[in-house]
Amino acid sequence: MTTLEGHAPYNEEDADYYSKRRWWAGLNLGGLLDKAADIYPDKEALVDSQCRLTYAQVRDKANRLAVSLMDLGIQPLERVLLQVPNWHEYVVSYFALQKIGAIPIILIARYRQYEINHLAAMSEATTWIVPDFFRKTDYLPIISDVLEENPTLKRIILVRSREHKQYLSFEKLISSAELNDRSLMALEKRRPEATQVAHMGPTGGTTGLPKIVPHTHNALLCKIEYSARACEMGNETICLIVAPAAHDLPFVNGICATIFAYGKLVMMNRTEAESICQVIEKEKINTAVWVPTLTSRLIEADCRHRYDLSSLKKIHSGGGPSSRRLILDTIKELGCAYLSGYGGTEGMLTLSRIGTDIDTLCSTVGKPTCPYDTFQVVDPQGNVLPCDTEGHLVVKGPSIFTGYYNLAEENKRNFTKDGFFRTGDLAKIDARGYISITGRLKSIIKRGGESISASEIENLMSDHPAIASVGVVGMPDPVMGERVCAYVVLKNGEELRFEQIISWLKNEKGASVLQLPERIEFVSEMPLTATGKLDKKGLLEDIKEKITRETHAV
Repeated sequence: MTTLEGHAPYNEEDADYYSKRRWWAGLNLGGLLDKAADIYPDKEALVDSQCRLTYAQVRDKANRLAVSLMDLGIQPLERVLLQVPNWHEYVVSYFALQKIGAIPIILIARYRQYEINHLAAMSEATTWIVPDFFRKTDYLPIISDVLEENPTLKRIILVRSREHKQYLSFEKLISSAELNDRSLMALEKRRPEATQVAHMGPTGGTTGLPKIVPHTHNALLCKIEYSARACEMGNETICLIVAPAAHDLPFVNGICATIFAYGKLVMMNRTEAESICQVIEKEKINTAVWVPTLTSRLIEADCRHRYDLSSLKKIHSGGGPSSRRLILDTIKELGCAYLSGYGGTEGMLTLSRIGTDIDTLCSTVGKPTCPYDTFQVVDPQGNVLPCDTEGHLVVKGPSIFTGYYNLAEENKRNFTKDGFFRTGDLAKIDARGYISITGRLKSIIKRGGESISASEIENLMSDHPAIASVGVVGMPDPVMGERVCAYVVLKNGEELRFEQIISWLKNEKGASVLQLPERIEFVSEMPLTATGKLDKKGLLEDIKEKITRETHAV
């Protein structure tokens, strides 16, 4: 077995325990697609704005791309940046990489130089699959900048591109590949073991730039299987993916869980309520996996009454808290089940179940989807607390990761001595095993399903020559849950406007939209705690008070 340096493996005792009890099935992710194509070759599997593909056609494209990637010299465990929007090419690319044992690092389309440079360098990625243009973004200047900073990046594969001779064409790699006995045998020999690292996902950092979360085939497939089971997915499932496919929620619980269940995926990039309604009606969507913001947008849209949405039977919602009102409105207005969940790139996942009583549904995030993952609430000393007592949430199990990539010291801080991951969230667990998230220890802002690091934005803004100090908090928002608000103290004699700071972050720091504050409060001094630290609670109370006054003044 080939091992990946920088990956913290499962200890032998845990791995043996999970395997013997078949919590790990021993399948690899390429095999997940093969199994679906073997059983349902002619079943429609994947729909986007450009095409409709059966399971056999998805596998054919993935196999052809995999053969071409081997011919390019991509080796097992090589890291490949995968930055593709909600197009069918995302799914094809992901499974092609899995078939040859390469490791995709999934990046959301909105990442720019700031995040991409960091992740490319940290992972030592050799290849980048990316569009040359998407919406208003021209990726070619971004690609040029990143290549200057990362000499290990040897190959750029452009998706849906214009002709660029210096880069490879995704479409040509597929059309030029030959599937014959020789190439298929070579592909079979590259089939990775289930214990190998299959996948890496960035996670929002609490002290700066994103960290990388590796998952083995065993662990990721364990999470996928029990997510599909908890959501009661089957081969009749028609699942809508609207949130970026590179996010853990739509990727694991939407894309992969639907393939596991032999259902149909419908991928779209538009998030306007009318576009969503049109697709639900046309494709007879019965399952949506997305964030509470999109549910709220759908309910509040007057246009929904012009469409037949009766096929929609369940919404799997995560990435942010769901209010009682939103849950009740969903059930009343859309007539479908609302499954509220909690999770993270690190592997933890909970979900309420169909039939959960209203009070439990509205006050908890359900139970762990995998019954073999252990969720505990502990005090600061690590002692397990009684039921219904608030404490630090820690997790361990066959679907939970074992450490951030190449961050040994960070892992020592984030894991207990007995291998439990410290989530950074505060929680309670009742006698039935239902979990309530009561707060956060980490400095994370939850904006419409995005996890945004407050300290990361602070670090960026602190580099501005006119800024003396900065504090970033999540201000409450009825639509997005939270939005980013920055408090800024300027140096003596300096003057800055909101627009100037935003322009500087974009042009000088290469920041993406995820690092841009949506509101800036210029203050003469920052509130401090008794120990002299920035009082973020004070900032949060201040912005809440300001928003309340502004709302009442309207």
